[in-house]
Amino acid sequence: MVDPFYALLWSVLFLGGSGLLFWPDTGYFWNWQLSRKVSERVRIEDALKHLYNFEYSRRTPTLESLSGALGISGRSAADLLVRIEALRLLKSSGGVLHLTPEGRDYALRVLRVHRLWEHYLAEKTGVAEADWHSHAEQREHDMSPEEVNDLAAQMGHPAYDPHGDPIPTASGDIGPRRGKPLTALLPGVPGVIVHIEDEPEAVYAQLVAEGLHLGQRLEITEVTPERIRFWADGDEHVLAPVLAANISAVAVSREKEPEEPHEVLSALRQGEKGRVLCISRVCRGLERRRLMDLGILPGTVIEMEMRSPGGDPTAYRVRGSMLALRKEQANQIQIVRHTEAA
Repeated sequence: MVDPFYALLWSVLFLGGSGLLFWPDTGYFWNWQLSRKVSERVRIEDALKHLYNFEYSRRTPTLESLSGALGISGRSAADLLVRIEALRLLKSSGGVLHLTPEGRDYALRVLRVHRLWEHYLAEKTGVAEADWHSHAEQREHDMSPEEVNDLAAQMGHPAYDPHGDPIPTASGDIGPRRGKPLTALLPGVPGVIVHIEDEPEAVYAQLVAEGLHLGQRLEITEVTPERIRFWADGDEHVLAPVLAANISAVAVSREKEPEEPHEVLSALRQGEKGRVLCISRVCRGLERRRLMDLGILPGTVIEMEMRSPGGDPTAYRVRGSMLALRKEQANQIQIVRHTEAA
């Protein structure tokens, strides 16, 4: 005969365990189901974005390209494509993958969130440039249309993200990508960087480490099958063609180049003065606003007062106040030498 105490105990444990597993909304089973659905939606959205990017670049997406982009097996990629096709977001014709109009609209909505969020990170936060893409990838899946429209309005409805990619509008319109790859530019012709590809992340991080950014003026001096050599903002860069192809620029006439040669603030020695031309465009977000709040604006005269014993930071006199700036900050402030007679 079963002891009533143990029977009651087992009943309580069974009911409690069932409640933990199956309680509406909060039970582990329902949370697992929700997590699985969210994961599937995220994977579908990532796939649509990949397919659209290939379509936009006039390339043909493949099972292998999708597998590599999402970091999944070929079998999983094939199952995912079957699922997307069942949702009528994709169709396959003769082995070639095509987004349906519904699939293209869905992909553009995801891209819109991603690129707006990258713009927000660049202009309003201190998040490192190399991390913009990964942060935006997290947010692109969890913002409502109303939140996205509010973000766009807050940012002034930008047309391009900080990498130079066009941002789709709320109605699904998207502008062209500007410029030509560096590999297509002729030596001796000055240009301006208008796009830097941010995928794959390892390649983008290398370009960021080179100090390359949108709006930077450059001039190619050598093009060979092994390397692309060019000058940008007074520094010489040498890149393999496979890396240089991730940078796009437009040619400009020499007449548009600034006639006044410039240096960076860190070049000043003790007692020397410089007049601010501008803050480099590579300095963005909170850091840029902080420098401007400190009075570092075009036309401001800055005097180098003293350097710390370790060589960094350096003290500068700005508008009657003493400021300590690190070398990496001073390198972002472009100046021309200033004399009292100037």
